[in-house]
Amino acid sequence: MLQSERMELTGLGARRARTAHGAAFFETGQGEPLVLIHGVGMRLEAWAPQIAALSSRCRVIAVDMPGHGESERLYPAATLEDFVAWLGVLIDELKLDRVNIAGHSMGALIAGGAAATFGERIRRVALLNGVYRRDAEAKAAVVARARTIGKGAADVDGPLKRWFGEGSETAPVYALTRSWLQAVDPEGYATAYNAFAHGDDVYAARWPEVRCPALFLTGSEDPNSTPEMARAMAAAAPFGWAQIIEGHRHMVNLTAPDAVNAILADWLSREGERS
Repeated sequence: MLQSERMELTGLGARRARTAHGAAFFETGQGEPLVLIHGVGMRLEAWAPQIAALSSRCRVIAVDMPGHGESERLYPAATLEDFVAWLGVLIDELKLDRVNIAGHSMGALIAGGAAATFGERIRRVALLNGVYRRDAEAKAAVVARARTIGKGAADVDGPLKRWFGEGSETAPVYALTRSWLQAVDPEGYATAYNAFAHGDDVYAARWPEVRCPALFLTGSEDPNSTPEMARAMAAAAPFGWAQIIEGHRHMVNLTAPDAVNAILADWLSREGERS
């Protein structure tokens, strides 16, 4: 990542606005609204390469998930459905009619829930590195991590190794991601992670009902949000398609921004046509 991009990643925070119910967001550009939702432990700055690339064609609204960045927390037992409802309130407060929604990781689960329940208000949906019906072993591992985080023993290095792989420690995006994880509100993180751990099958059966263009993107080396998951969701959605970026892992929107931006630009041109 170029130094100018790194500066942009770290410089968005001063320009946040807030809704009446305590959601922090950054907005730029004009055109169709595009709402961006980051993953657990992150903040809206994680979308900086996409904000820069897509704001020339869209009204981009990047949000801090509840309990992250400058957004207020949800209550500790909040479920994925509560996070989806929070997004619905945000859309209402910003007086958005039909919206495009892209989510990464936990944000992908929220975006999928919105596509399943908000009907025609969702014009297009994109899930980046989304999980789908984890197997028993993966489910047990993520639930165990949620319990550990809930006890106040959050691990920073473990997620980074899963997200970037070995040998990435000197990359600027690795250092930035580490700083976001270290700065996240512990209670907000625990609430979101618990919802994430138990959310992979909440809306999983609803994809056949989603009638908008649905993109499912992940990295070929992502061990948790796997290519198989992306392809399974794409097969279930009437207007779904999968895109796999070779050689990348969980933070693909930061490690392969040009490829991701090109795919998202194509997604934003779709009108319900299966690739």
